[in-house]
Amino acid sequence: MFEIQPMDAATFRQQTRRSTLIIAVLFLVLAMVFSTTAVALFGEPGGDNLRFNVGGVFVAFLLTAALMRGQFWHQAWMAPAVYSWRLKRSLMSVTNVMHQVTAAVEQSDPTAMNVLRFYHLGLTQMHELDGNSSDHAQLHREVEAHKERMQALGLDIDQKRLDPAWLQALKPAAR
Repeated sequence: MFEIQPMDAATFRQQTRRSTLIIAVLFLVLAMVFSTTAVALFGEPGGDNLRFNVGGVFVAFLLTAALMRGQFWHQAWMAPAVYSWRLKRSLMSVTNVMHQVTAAVEQSDPTAMNVLRFYHLGLTQMHELDGNSSDHAQLHREVEAHKERMQALGLDIDQKRLDPAWLQALKPAAR
């Protein structure tokens, strides 16, 4: 279950830039160390050492990815980036069944109405966090129309959580 959390966009962007810079510098340092070490141990002076350089970069990439998922993922300084990743994954899970969601919304299915409302709220937050105001403006009319429809049906418009069971209920095999 994913829940949309309130976040200040400027602080979010500052923190994600910082965590991205840390990971990038770590990768660069590891790539240099592993490439240099591979060439020193296995390379030929004046020879073609490209495969050792590429191998060092590949090992650095694997180690950086393992450190990021194993060690850094749960660190406080990575929290905004992890939240952004989870938000985008949740939105993508809705996008994957959007045809079913919109068809069920046309039938006033409460589950589909909730999923679409979550999607709108999540997409709005993602646009705000990413500083993408042009896409947000295009979405505004659709968001407001859906919100009004939910209110007319007496449904709760505060859908900040996405329940995976809702998506399962909307998938084609489940119908």
